[in-house]
Amino acid sequence: MTTSNGRARHVAIIMDGNGRWAKQRGLPRVIGHRKGVEAVRELVRSLANLDIECLTLYAFSSENWKRPEDEIDDLMTLMRRFIRSDLPEFVANDVRLKIIGDWRSLAPDIVDMLEDALAQTAKGSRILAVALNYGSQQEIARAAAAAATKGPVTADSIAAHLDTADLPPLDLLIRTSGEVRLSNFLLWQAAYAEMLFVETRWPDFTPRDLITALDNFAKRERRFGGR
Repeated sequence: MTTSNGRARHVAIIMDGNGRWAKQRGLPRVIGHRKGVEAVRELVRSLANLDIECLTLYAFSSENWKRPEDEIDDLMTLMRRFIRSDLPEFVANDVRLKIIGDWRSLAPDIVDMLEDALAQTAKGSRILAVALNYGSQQEIARAAAAAATKGPVTADSIAAHLDTADLPPLDLLIRTSGEVRLSNFLLWQAAYAEMLFVETRWPDFTPRDLITALDNFAKRERRFGGR
């Protein structure tokens, strides 16, 4: 029997509930998204005090393009502002940014900003992986196609071509706001990850909530298919 050994090296979060947080308060959805960005900011700042090697956040899925155009515009505007305002803090706090998903299909100015951010943070020791224009089924299909060009398609060869191939194995996946589904996020990587679904809506999720989740993880037994 294998236990968690008290430590989650790689934690991923489906940041759900911005819209419902705003609706509950009679506010526009964009306000919920802004508060969600603040929650991201505080969580990233907390990494300096946590024994986590990688935090992966589901920021924008390949299915989110189905949302109203004005909401998408608001999300892209927030993304631009976040990159501009927080990049110096990432560099100062030794955070390395990694982007997963088909992010190069985003608006050219956002792609340029992300490339600059990746270059400036390349030497950071703690990883913040952000899923942008990301869909796990699409990622697996791309990885399998890439693997097929180099030889037999096996579980190992597919894993080697995933967007997350250079990241630690996923230990803990958290979803906020009470929904109990993965929404096409890290399906391959979550095969043996522990999962935690919490009622807290994303704008109210704090570093203390993450610490509670890590404490929960530390008490779990991980068998990886064994006994």
